[in-house]
Amino acid sequence: MKHVAVMTTVRNDTLFLTRWIAYYGGIFGPENLFVIFDGQDQSPPPEAAAINVIALPNIPRTVIIGERYRARASSHFAHALMASYDIVIGMDVDEFIVVDPALNTDLLAYLSSKDLPSSVSALGLDVIQHIEHEAELDLTKGFLAQRHYALVSARYTKPNIVTKKVVWGAEHHRIKRRNFHIDPNLFMFHFGSVDLKFSAARNGDRDATSVGWTDHIARRYALFDLMKKSTPVDGDSFFAKARGMLTWQRPFYAWNKPQMIKGDPVVKIPERFHNSV
Repeated sequence: MKHVAVMTTVRNDTLFLTRWIAYYGGIFGPENLFVIFDGQDQSPPPEAAAINVIALPNIPRTVIIGERYRARASSHFAHALMASYDIVIGMDVDEFIVVDPALNTDLLAYLSSKDLPSSVSALGLDVIQHIEHEAELDLTKGFLAQRHYALVSARYTKPNIVTKKVVWGAEHHRIKRRNFHIDPNLFMFHFGSVDLKFSAARNGDRDATSVGWTDHIARRYALFDLMKKSTPVDGDSFFAKARGMLTWQRPFYAWNKPQMIKGDPVVKIPERFHNSV
């Protein structure tokens, strides 16, 4: 098996970190997880005792400057990890990469079996609560056991998995001066809008709004209305087409990342994923 490190950066997380540790720790081992706390005022949860924790001083930055800083810091840290690891996976704490359950394998075995390029992207699925059909999130149960719809998203089709010393762009959306490769069997589930009540709480986070996150949070909040107006299609009937569109359609200002698919397509997540996260 290949040696794989998984890393993320956290500030004021109240929902995702313990699940992130449980999920990736169960696949790769907690000793191979690295969490950077943005602020020495942060208190790691008890589950973090088994992983590698780094606490850095929090320096308030605007959204753009802050994301660029995080991308540089993540890239430099990934470079250091490359001295000991074959693969480094870097992502936000609300992002979970899943290998298709139809293959009956886990992410470590899947990645170990492949001759990987310098970066690998999973198909991005932005999971959003359908407030007309889905209840408030029960934290004792899995996310995908309770949420069955997702927006197919170029924004979360990210090159999170790297095998070389590369440089991530802001929020891991691209690799600078490198192409991207979307794997046919990997899915990135983003849970930032998994629950309306939680998103509303984040909307009032003074720490976030004070440095310019208000518009970003409001856009995410608007996704709940998008979900209500959508007509979901079967995921399996659309996934291959989505990968093709995301591979070949690119914004003119950034050739090395996928362009959003017109129409904001929403899919029904296949049942085989319901126990994945």
